[in-house]
Formats: sequence, structure tokens, C-alpha cells
Amino acid sequence: MNSTIEKFGYPHSLVSEFEHWLVLLRPAQVTLGSLILAAKSEATAFADLPPQAFAELAQVTAAIDTALAKFVGCERLNYLMLMMVDPHVHFHVIPRYAGDRYWNGRQFPDAGWPAVPDLKTAGQLTDDEIRNLTNEVQTYF
Repeated sequence: MNSTIEKFGYPHSLVSEFEHWLVLLRPAQVTLGSLILAAKSEATAFADLPPQAFAELAQVTAAIDTALAKFVGCERLNYLMLMMVDPHVHFHVIPRYAGDRYWNGRQFPDAGWPAVPDLKTAGQLTDDEIRNLTNEVQTYF
């Protein structure tokens, strides 16, 4: 696995695996259910992914959309491809919603709603919370 995948906690944060993609729980939750969609490839440019990865992307995003709609009741999903700090191809998947969501006694507001997500308000999860939230989100895939 590439270093970007490892930085986001693989294998402990693994929610779902596909042939060309991994879905990981984002340790810093911008909103409840924030994920990382990471290409397994060593590619550092989106255009450098193999054609099969692009074809599979439709299946992966459909699975994410369905799972997060059920888990968090999001109204929208933002897929952010930033790749400034972590170089390998990946998206930050941010569920968007008006109001707050609650999990494990914690409040998860969408501070940027209805504009762009406020990445600076992300709440860091403990190792136990990462494990528990990963396990819970997995059940929706």
C-alpha cells in the first residue's frame, strides 16, 4: 500500500476494499462519517490511474453514497481531491448535512453548511473511536 493509505490508518481504518480502491475512515472527522477514498496505485496524478480504476469508480462511489445516506442521513456528499500534503490519488469524502449528528456521545456539526466544508473544525478521534466507528460504518457497505 502507498504511504498516503498508510497515513490514514490502514489497515485499522479500512471500511471497504475494491480491486483498485480502498475506503478508509478519516481519523479527523470533518462531519460524521467522513471517509478517505484512496487509489491503491502509486499514482500521484489522477490521469495516471489505469482505465480499470476509473471504470470501478462508479461502483465505489455508488456504494459510498448509499452507505453514508443510511448511516448519517447526509443531504449531500463532497468529494475533495486535494493531494497537497499526501501525494497519492485520494479523495476526502465529506458527508454534508444541516444541523448536527451525534455518535458515541459526541456532537458532529457541519460547520460549513451550506457552503464549503470547514476542514479546520475536524474532530480527531481516539484509537478506540476509530475502531468502533470503522466497524459501524462497515456494516453499511
